[in-house]
Amino acid sequence: MRVIFHLDMDAFFVSVEELFDPSLKGKPVVVGGRPDQRGVVSAASYAARRFGVHSAMPLRTAYKHCPQAVFVEGHPTRYRDYSHKVHQVLQSFSPVVEMASIDEAYLDLTGSERLLGPPLQAANKLHEAIQAGTGLNCSIGAATSRLVAKICSDQAKPNGILWILPGMEARFLAPLEVRRIPGVGKVMEKNLHSVGIRKVGDLALLDEAFLEQRFGKWGLALAGKAKGLDAGGWFDAEIGAGDDPKSISHEHTFDQDTADRGQIESTLARMSEMVGRRLREHGLWARTVQLKLRYKDFSTFTRAHTLTEATQLDTVLMAESRRLFQRNWTGKPVRLVGVQASSLDGEPGQMNLLEQSSHVQWTKALTAADKLRDKFGESAVSLAAGMRGRFRERVHENPAGLPGKKIKPPPGE
Repeated sequence: MRVIFHLDMDAFFVSVEELFDPSLKGKPVVVGGRPDQRGVVSAASYAARRFGVHSAMPLRTAYKHCPQAVFVEGHPTRYRDYSHKVHQVLQSFSPVVEMASIDEAYLDLTGSERLLGPPLQAANKLHEAIQAGTGLNCSIGAATSRLVAKICSDQAKPNGILWILPGMEARFLAPLEVRRIPGVGKVMEKNLHSVGIRKVGDLALLDEAFLEQRFGKWGLALAGKAKGLDAGGWFDAEIGAGDDPKSISHEHTFDQDTADRGQIESTLARMSEMVGRRLREHGLWARTVQLKLRYKDFSTFTRAHTLTEATQLDTVLMAESRRLFQRNWTGKPVRLVGVQASSLDGEPGQMNLLEQSSHVQWTKALTAADKLRDKFGESAVSLAAGMRGRFRERVHENPAGLPGKKIKPPPGE
């Protein structure tokens, strides 16, 4: 019998802030920035959520909902540090751990009963170990699949544990709204509602052939998920395997719209550094670079260029994003810029000797810079071109430097 845990830290960013400032406890707290800034809520305390504040909500909207809230910029370095502490505790329970994000993880505890006890007892031990090792609360879901374990941890919040007995998965899922299934967003929920599917149990009653005909492969996956199975979609691979991203991107919204070419190009350089760092962290090379521009009137366009040789170098990403900007910018004030790397591969591809020598030198230099960032923080090292574009790291972004990454060495080492 498989035993899968999903651990989700409770209001993680807020909880870390409370460790450093206990006066925040019990108050409505919003992490992400000041209420007069552009940007979105990264996390909200449970007290703030009672006023309708939630993550991804614009900060200004959050202020309208809860003007008495304490708004905190956030401290990404602290959150990374505590994510590493969580990871260390998890590794003491299982060698098979996957950090799904900065504040959640999957563990495979199959075969650990002699050491840790039955699932509910093991979950209680893990719950206590996280509190002792970090001072933070978490919620744990336990089941025979990743899908059910993730739904369980959400149902157990805050600071709870929920274990679904083997064979009871479909019965547990049946009364839940279909949006509870990971991967079912607003569009899919609306499509399911249009054919009378509102509960997970409604899915389980339908023929798999009908679901496949109506919704394609995703419909077939939904049929399996309604039974509590890891049926494609989010859960194709085993824990810790096959979790490389399909693309890597970073965006930045300026506090004030700007037509300052130097400021915009420097910001693009800084984001290229952030994208390059994460490419190296995953051991991936990108063949396509994409620029995103949003103007003052919210009109948005993207432009992409496919490289001759795949890259993970900040300098190449920087040059390509700048070239795309120079060719396509209309001169109007810019609200948001973004850089994306896609068409990712695990190998750099064929290079001539001159290119290979330069690539190896730059990779070694940037890998050394990454190690300094790991030790001293993301702002410790930066290329000169990105200095003017330095901005406070948004805590809601998918950051570099998270635990559990298997960084590949540079070519030639």
